[in-house]
Amino acid sequence: METKIYKIDSHHIDMVKIQEAADIIRKGGLVAFPTETVYGLGADAMNPQASKKIYAAKGRPSDNPLIVHIGKWEDVSLLAKDIPQKAKKLSDKFWPGPLTIIFHKKEEVPKETTGGLESVAVRMPAHKVALELIRGSGCLIAAPSANASGRPSPTLASHVAEDLGGRIPVILDGGEVGIGIESTILDLTEDVPVILRPGYITKEMIEDVIGEVKMDAGLIASDSNIKPKAPGMKYRHYAPKGEMVLVEGEQEKVIAKINAMTKELQKERKKVGIIGTDETASRYAGDYILSIGARDDEESIARHLYRILREFDELGVEVIYSECFPAQGMGQAIMNRLLKAAGHQVLEV
Repeated sequence: METKIYKIDSHHIDMVKIQEAADIIRKGGLVAFPTETVYGLGADAMNPQASKKIYAAKGRPSDNPLIVHIGKWEDVSLLAKDIPQKAKKLSDKFWPGPLTIIFHKKEEVPKETTGGLESVAVRMPAHKVALELIRGSGCLIAAPSANASGRPSPTLASHVAEDLGGRIPVILDGGEVGIGIESTILDLTEDVPVILRPGYITKEMIEDVIGEVKMDAGLIASDSNIKPKAPGMKYRHYAPKGEMVLVEGEQEKVIAKINAMTKELQKERKKVGIIGTDETASRYAGDYILSIGARDDEESIARHLYRILREFDELGVEVIYSECFPAQGMGQAIMNRLLKAAGHQVLEV
């Protein structure tokens, strides 16, 4: 299969290209498209065979649920049988935007889309190209990240092409995404809402709107027996090809430890990559040292994370060492992704 890549300017959207992509969705095919978080791989959420194509293209386990992307609030009623008032309050505040809400699903929603669950994950993306595709197709679009399963999520169309080229017919290239990590996932099927995946919308921001919210205990655990209620809870995600280790502790000790470990690996002629910050990158002595951004700019760190992991892959890096970050606010989401990418390998110094 030849994969066509269509450049789309979100300020001057080519509706002919959007309609071509929308027609593919309507006919049960796959289209990769930009959102404000990462690129998504879309199909008709109400077509079980189309959802199966997503899993096949990505090599994704079939019990890992998909997020259904909608174009307007009223679409929630097509998917959810119980819509709590808290959901409307959250949608008024954060939609369109990077918040996914889990509801009890209606019978009509295929279990091929929900990973076999009786719940459904829903969000309204903020990217103009994504919204035009959803509305133009007349479908509700199931869309996980548009990468091979387990790989770092795509923040550029070229990342999608690298993983899925030849497997899907069309990629809509809207340039680099704005946020760079996936949406926050909030489960409203519990008595007290639970964050199943942290993201740009933080716990504090949600609590300002609806009151008490809990963080899922599994966010920092690794248990292969967990049946995932949300994408990314069970399986290793966001992983580079090389082994990755996070180093946690006081800055001076972290720098010294990473430099010492790097020196030892270089004796074995291993290619080592180091993820530092603007403040520390110049103090490392490795083969490939990349700054993820300034420590006080969490949005920059989030936006650069997956690109850096993919860059290390291109460089053939065999071992990656990374600094850790404070797990408050958006830092929770950053550390969640780093822990997943590293397979929860953390060295404390």
